[in-house]
Amino acid sequence: MILLLLALAQDVVFDASPPHSDPEEVQARFRNREKPGPYDVKKEKFRLYVPTSYAKDVKWGLLVYINPGDGAGLPAGYEAALEKRKLLAVSPYKAGNERNSYDRFRLAIDAGFNMHKRYNVDPERVYVSGFSGGGRIASMLGVAYADLFAGAIPLCGVNFYLDIPSEPGKVWQRNYIPVDEALKIAKTSSRFVLMTGEKDMNLTNTKAVYEHGFKKEGFKRAAVMVIDGLGHAPPPADQFDKALEFVEKR
Repeated sequence: MILLLLALAQDVVFDASPPHSDPEEVQARFRNREKPGPYDVKKEKFRLYVPTSYAKDVKWGLLVYINPGDGAGLPAGYEAALEKRKLLAVSPYKAGNERNSYDRFRLAIDAGFNMHKRYNVDPERVYVSGFSGGGRIASMLGVAYADLFAGAIPLCGVNFYLDIPSEPGKVWQRNYIPVDEALKIAKTSSRFVLMTGEKDMNLTNTKAVYEHGFKKEGFKRAAVMVIDGLGHAPPPADQFDKALEFVEKR
């Protein structure tokens, strides 16, 4: 089984970026005063996961996964869950926490765009996920680019566009301001699963973002999952599969 899963992975370079990742577009989507720096997708590398059961005559979903470090790839066991649900996957290299957020956003957007060009991808089944700092990026993309990503599964890290109450007299400050059009889509039709662990250092923050953010602001299809005994680590594959089940419900 291990050999089979390894055979599904390949590293590629993409040759095009869509208008959605133009500097002005990305800056406007997050209403950020700081301008994006130089970026060229042709100089980036991505890891693809294409199950052997994939066939071009059937539309498949897609998971874009963002890591907190510079490596690419998925947590152990996730490939089987994706194949079970007919999901392709792509993960950019050098999309870690040390890189600026604009580049991380563009890497995820470009990954989705080029996978659409190469494979028969269902645009209504494109999701974004990531762990820790990668989860925070995924949570922002899931709202600000809700027209591209039908759902987001942030793992042990999540950001929000409003200040979130913390301990008395303190708040977790907002991280971005999405445009109204994307926010409307995110609230009404996008799916969000905030995953954290019972021993995760981000447990309190994640639960607060759900209660005082997604739930209070009226997101119709959002949930939080707290995994028993889990620290700051990617959830086990069977738990991630439950999150996929939630975002896959139409």
